[in-house]
Amino acid sequence: MTENIIQTPYEIIGGEAVIRNLVNRFYFYMDTLPESSGIRAMHSADLSDANAKLFKFLSGWLGGPDLFIQEYGHPRLRQRHFPFAIDGEARDQWMLCMNKAINETIPDVSSRQHLTLALQQLATHMINQE
Repeated sequence: MTENIIQTPYEIIGGEAVIRNLVNRFYFYMDTLPESSGIRAMHSADLSDANAKLFKFLSGWLGGPDLFIQEYGHPRLRQRHFPFAIDGEARDQWMLCMNKAINETIPDVSSRQHLTLALQQLATHMINQE
């Protein structure tokens, strides 16, 4: 009898190394693309804290170690983002950076599509302004 082993998205896309690379590329684009200046302005000059938090969040969100929860408790993403005016344009800027990072770091087309869709839904959920 064979066991059905279900892999998490974290494992499917390559685990810690790939997620670190994804997050690093995301913040590279946020920091350098003129089109992302709106969301860049919402962050501190030093992006290292934001980078670490996004890495920890994505790790658990994708089915890997719950690093964010271990350190900060429940993500409460919408609540944590209330201090920032997030509208459709901010969401689109965030997704522009994320899409570029995903396309560079996730080799499997199906995994890229699933991750993009899931993050698009998550980013849309963060909108708190008309």
